[in-house]
Parts: sequence; structure tokens; C-alpha cells
Amino acid sequence: MQNKNKIKTVTGTDIDEVKRLNAQSGLSYNEAKVMLAEQKGFSSDKQRNNIN
Repeated sequence: MQNKNKIKTVTGTDIDEVKRLNAQSGLSYNEAKVMLAEQKGFSSDKQRNNIN
């Protein structure tokens, strides 16, 4: 049975469901960028200083 009090967008997307799925999905886009940069030997400070 569906809860009639669910918050939905104009197009019908269940906002709480999206938040729940996002929380389970792993790294965010920015977290993935930082991880890849660190694996290649860059840190956020080094990255800023190397943009010459």
C-alpha cells in the first residue's frame, strides 16, 4: 500500500526514494574526482598550483 504523504516532484519522482538510493550508491561525483586525482599523484593543493 502506498503512503499518500510521499513527497514527489511535478513529474512524479519520489524524492525520499531518490535520496535513499543515492545514499546507497557509493561515491559522489566529487568524491570520485578526488580519489582519481590522488591515485594519479595529485592532491587538491597540488592541482591548484600546477595550473600554470
